[in-house]
Amino acid sequence: MDPQQINEISHVSAASLLNRVHQTQDPNIVQRVLTLVDREGVDIIAELWSDADPDSLPGILWRLYTLRSWMRRSSDAISELWALGEPVDTAASAIVGVDRPPVAQDIARTADSILSGAFQGDFAVALERAGAFCEVISLGIRAQCTRLQKASTDKVGSPSRSALATQLARSLHSAQALHTTGRDFVHGAHLWRQGSLE
Repeated sequence: MDPQQINEISHVSAASLLNRVHQTQDPNIVQRVLTLVDREGVDIIAELWSDADPDSLPGILWRLYTLRSWMRRSSDAISELWALGEPVDTAASAIVGVDRPPVAQDIARTADSILSGAFQGDFAVALERAGAFCEVISLGIRAQCTRLQKASTDKVGSPSRSALATQLARSLHSAQALHTTGRDFVHGAHLWRQGSLE
């Protein structure tokens, strides 16, 4: 298929999906849209949305769906990262909707709440919640790296320098990617409020 056609289809499908769910009162439709990736697999939306720019509606929806999938799949690890990234409640906790150190079930509920908020509530607020969440987890990964580095200098028998350096580099790359995604969400919220997220 022609890349221009794929681009057009991705924008039309994203706008249609969001509009359809925003306009419905049927909870079954909302639930089907929220669990689309769970039921059909990520390939169905990846084909259309994964290459979309982060400042476009399909690009933002792609990031929301992949964030939700990751949050549900890795909820135990993410709850630990949250505690490292947000050791005391700050504005980020309030924005995301986490009022205590979360456990795995809280992370899964938050994932669903952010995505459902995008379809049922204020889209910009959902994007800001996703952005704040990404930022806290990014900070958590960085804090975890600091702990690993300190622990490796304190203990005999810790991973080799090379293995640790590789692990830290990967983790810091993930932290930076999450930070960037968080900024994409916040920028998307700004564009949405201006009426220019298409």
